[in-house]
Amino acid sequence: MTPDPTAARPLSPATRVVASGRPDRTQGAPVNPPVVLSSTYVSTGTPEPGEKLYARYTTETWEPFEQVLGELEHSALPALVFSSGMAAVTAALSLVTPGTAVVVPRHAYHATLLAAAELTERSRVHVRPVDVADTADVVGAIAPTGEVPASMVWLESPTNPMLDVADVPAIVAAARERGALTVVDNTFATPLGQRPLTEGVDVVVHSATKFLSGHSDVVLGAAVTDDAGLRERMLTRRTVGGAIAGPFETYLALRGLRTLALRTERSQASALVLARRLEEHPGVLEVRHPGLPSHPQHDRATALLDGYGSVLTVRPRGGAAAADALTRAVRLWVPATSLGGVESTLERRRRFSSEAATVPEDLLRLSVGIEDVEDLWADLDQALVSIR
Repeated sequence: MTPDPTAARPLSPATRVVASGRPDRTQGAPVNPPVVLSSTYVSTGTPEPGEKLYARYTTETWEPFEQVLGELEHSALPALVFSSGMAAVTAALSLVTPGTAVVVPRHAYHATLLAAAELTERSRVHVRPVDVADTADVVGAIAPTGEVPASMVWLESPTNPMLDVADVPAIVAAARERGALTVVDNTFATPLGQRPLTEGVDVVVHSATKFLSGHSDVVLGAAVTDDAGLRERMLTRRTVGGAIAGPFETYLALRGLRTLALRTERSQASALVLARRLEEHPGVLEVRHPGLPSHPQHDRATALLDGYGSVLTVRPRGGAAAADALTRAVRLWVPATSLGGVESTLERRRRFSSEAATVPEDLLRLSVGIEDVEDLWADLDQALVSIR
């Protein structure tokens, strides 16, 4: 791959996401890395370290994406791409020591909470839900007196869907003192919003399906770490478990990643405009967005995040029935699960039985895309008026 063209001056993330992971600049070389469609490679004798042998181990098509994401997260090692976000999550959770505990946010992606709960049955792991916005609550759960200590603290910040913001540096320092690994799901913030490895976090995971790919046409995950030993363990999990990404999916993810800075700049700006307007709308009971002064951790988000994100939550007046009615009344917003695409989506999260019981029944999660903000606002406004 091409070395950093401006080695004397570090590239900004917005430039690096475009410039990294390109083929070498030789005469007649392609600008984009090619997609290699081969399940196996020519090989005789004893394989050399790093030699390509079989596509379940590694392929040329994964490497550019893994390089770019590793650099964006400020890792000295390439990322590991997985077949889905949950494949990356379960690979990271496999680092929990059997017989210990894992500290998890009470508000987190519901499938992550299910995967953590499964560890209880399979590996005798205790799951300790905490309020990640309450630093003392998190720290107290790592090694409580008379209970098994935690070997891992799992964080989302902001959380899905409640947008709680954790004091990541303080929690990481406490976890390290107590011998626990830390993992941050960075899907919502993206590497442009925060880089947890620079705060001492051990592993970062992503649902690359969301903002990284950005076009709602890929299911993909990734894990990043600076620790060679942890990376090797997750790589083994990927190889043995077969949770590998397809070449076309990885190619599409890399193509989507190239526009991450532009997409997030637009969607974050629009999200803040919409949050401010919705907070004043007579048909709205509550709005939550880290960029609003009314958010409980607004000051923390301002200090720790480079941008407030493209997701907000809304509770319309009228309860769950009104929330469901709103999803039917919008015309531009797409009623769908998932998030982070170029199109704006919304959904009532408690329609899933596995969602945390502390998530309000009427809460709508809105993922803001790149459409014109005035069109998005007009659609929400007419929908809120119509359901009243």
